[in-house]
Amino acid sequence: MSDKFSDPIGRLMGLRYKSHPWHGVHIGDFVPEKVTAFIEVVPTDTVKYEVDKDTGYLKIDRPQQYSNVVPALYGFIPQTYCGKKVGKFCMDKTGQKGVKGDGDPLDIVVLTEKSIHHGDILVTARPIGGFRMIDGNEADDKIIAVLNNDFVYGKFANLADVPETIITRLRHYFLTYKDLPGEEKNSVITHVYDKDEAYEVIQCAIDDYHSRFENLGKLMILDD
Repeated sequence: MSDKFSDPIGRLMGLRYKSHPWHGVHIGDFVPEKVTAFIEVVPTDTVKYEVDKDTGYLKIDRPQQYSNVVPALYGFIPQTYCGKKVGKFCMDKTGQKGVKGDGDPLDIVVLTEKSIHHGDILVTARPIGGFRMIDGNEADDKIIAVLNNDFVYGKFANLADVPETIITRLRHYFLTYKDLPGEEKNSVITHVYDKDEAYEVIQCAIDDYHSRFENLGKLMILDD
């Protein structure tokens, strides 16, 4: 395992303060085969929550406009960032020009048979594939994973193992959850990819994070 996956500063800060879920939570020791995921929204939520980037607390993004709800646990992978590498990877795969990362941590959906009734939690997930989603001119990949050791979904090793109805349900959610009456739809899913490509996207997002926040650890030490 590469040393760049370790974050001793973040771990030490977590002993004194509540860790910021984006910057202070360790991504995991077995990336990309297993990752930590911070869950913001669960299937019973009728309001979309997201982490406030400044404080790390969950905030209400918006009430869902329609009856669609996320069909799996939904959140992001800590210590990732969708920047230049994620955008370039998307352009290389699609042939489209002018695509950039969306400036957010990498999104992840986690399949599980269990009923999880609230977000603001950490889970260990195994990526098995993903959606290449472009929102306007921004790469907005959705990594698809299974909850580690889940009794039903834990046996799935790749996206091809997942029933097509589940993939269709996820696709429908991500293509409609931002819809507002009278507004033109800007989001498209260009590809559904497998585990190996999901690993590449995760690595790009890790590299983008280190490029974007390379001075974060130094600032924490100075601030102390």
